[in-house]
Parts: sequence; C-alpha cells; structure tokens
Amino acid sequence: MINKWWSRFPDHAQPGLLSRLRDRNSDTNVFSALWELYLHEMLLGSGCSVEVEQRTGTRGNRPDFLVTRDDEQFIVEAIWKVEKLSDAGSNALPPQLTDAIDRLPSPNFFVSCKLHSAGSTTPPQKRLKAELTNWLASLDPDQVIADYERKVPLPKHTWQEAGWCLTFEAIPRSPGKRGDPSSRTIGIYPSAWMVEDGSERVLDAVRKKGGKYGDLELPFIVAVGHAAVFPEDEDIESALYGRTVEYAYAGGSTFGRLSDGYWTAADNHGHSRVSGVLTVDNPAPWTWTKNTPVLWQSPNLNSLPAPVLSIWATAQLAEVQIERQPALGPVHAALGLPELWPTGDAFPQRHQHSRE
Repeated sequence: MINKWWSRFPDHAQPGLLSRLRDRNSDTNVFSALWELYLHEMLLGSGCSVEVEQRTGTRGNRPDFLVTRDDEQFIVEAIWKVEKLSDAGSNALPPQLTDAIDRLPSPNFFVSCKLHSAGSTTPPQKRLKAELTNWLASLDPDQVIADYERKVPLPKHTWQEAGWCLTFEAIPRSPGKRGDPSSRTIGIYPSAWMVEDGSERVLDAVRKKGGKYGDLELPFIVAVGHAAVFPEDEDIESALYGRTVEYAYAGGSTFGRLSDGYWTAADNHGHSRVSGVLTVDNPAPWTWTKNTPVLWQSPNLNSLPAPVLSIWATAQLAEVQIERQPALGPVHAALGLPELWPTGDAFPQRHQHSRE
C-alpha cells in the first residue's frame, strides 16, 4: 500500500520521499514522510489534483502541495510534530500499544498503567486487549467503590508476555460518566512520562510554517501531524484561538479567551495568511482510517476562506465557544482502504513445516 501511494508522487519528488521512508536513524523522517503520503493520497482520493513542491508565493519557496479542486486552488503545507518525553527510557510504551489500550471498550472503568519491564518488540495487542476487556467486564464498579470505602485496594491485573510486564489498576468511573464505550480508557499513566505543553507544540508548528512563504494569494492550510501520548483538542483550541479563562465578579462569572492564540494574539501580524489548520491525532498506518482529520478555521476576517473536503470535520471560533461540524464522509474511502484497517493479525504466527 505504501509503495502504491509513493508511486503516485511525481517523479521529481519520489527520491527525497523514499530516502526519508528508509531512514533507519530518524523516526521523525519516517513518520513525516508517511504523513505527507497520507495527505497526498487523501487529497487525490477526494477528487483533487495535486502538484508537489511547485514554486509559489512572494518568497519563491516551494510549499508541499498546490491543490486544485474544480475551479478553486489552495495550498497545503505539512509538518510533523512529536510530543517530547523526558526521562522516558525503558518506561516508554510504543504509540501503537498506547492506542490499543486506550481504545478498549471500558464504559465503567478508567485504568492506570504501570510499566515494570519492556520487551524488545511490540507485544501481540490482540491477546492483551482480550485479556484486559474480560478482566474489566468482570468487575462491578459499584462494588469496587464500596470496597474501596472500606479500605480495600482497587483491583489490579498484571500482564506479562514477550518480555513485557504491565500492571493495570481499575478506577471506577463516577455513575454519571458511565456507559460510553468510546471514552478514553487510560486515566493515569506511568509517572516517568514527563510531557511538554501540547498547545505550545501546535502553536510552534503553525508559526514555523505560517510565515514561510510570504503572500500566496491562495487559501493556505497548515497540516499538522500531531503525535502525542494523550492528544487533547483543548490544546489545539488554546494554540489557535487562545486559552479559556473565567472572569469572576460579585454577581457570578463569565468565560472568555485570552489573546494568546495564533489567530487572536495582539502581535499576530501576517497570521491571516493561514486560512486553516488541519490536524490529525497520532496519524500512522494503524490509525489512518480511525482518526478523522479536523480543519480548524481562521476567525480572521482577512484570511482567505479555507476549502473544506467532505472527509474533514471542522471547528471554528464563535465568540468564546468552538462550533464543530462532523465530517460528511469516511476518510477510509478517500484513502482507498477498508474501514477496518489494518486487516489481518498484527503479528501473524509463523507455521513451521515438518520435514518428512
């Protein structure tokens, strides 16, 4: 599939992309190349024609994609941003394992996760997910709460395989927060993970790309591949529209936003050039069909309106609140992938044939 997507890049852009895909010394190079492959294929699958690295703008630089859809054109510039972890060492879980645990159906419990030892390869997720699902389903949240009030420790489950050893602790959700199987499962993560501010990471990415090309005279979208342990929409809201704040007074309180977002800061000269910011949380081959792209639209009246593809959800600032619209179509259709992607077992067993 990756070879097929790569073959659709123009000849002049293939060598550089291939070099990054094969870079064994830099995960950032590999994932940034995969991010560009994903974007290119998504645009093609949405009925757009795409020119790669065409000289555009008043500074003569070459943005990633010049996109044409029907009678309109726009620019998409890709950037890959990774959450920096300090002192992670052997306590770091691979992103695909974090994603697998966090997607477990657990309507009644959060889990905390403690890593005791890490194997040299990613463990089989299918067995881990099945074991955790059965364990959580066997627990009664009300009984766990009653036991905890009598000083009984929270239920724990230790899982070991292929050199990995993790202990999970079940934390009952409050009664009003139960019943949603799609809600996040991991509630407390190993304390060894020290993460940077997600809003600063997104803000830095948009600042870096937003002023790179000068005046483009076309709608300009910065596409941020956002790799994070716990990606939060609130971080993106704060980065682009400003942090929320509550103003208290004698008769009550009101909510507002600080003027510290990319589009709302007092010193945002030139930021109107960015029409929108497209984000996908943890884009990778195993999440390409699961995570919906979101186009965050500029509230600046001087910005050129960003075109919206049917597979993109949208978010825009309306006074203090964020108004959202869901995507009209599934992203997997534009990518040419089945909805339940990837198919097959993640770690298929190798069968040994006996010699006669």
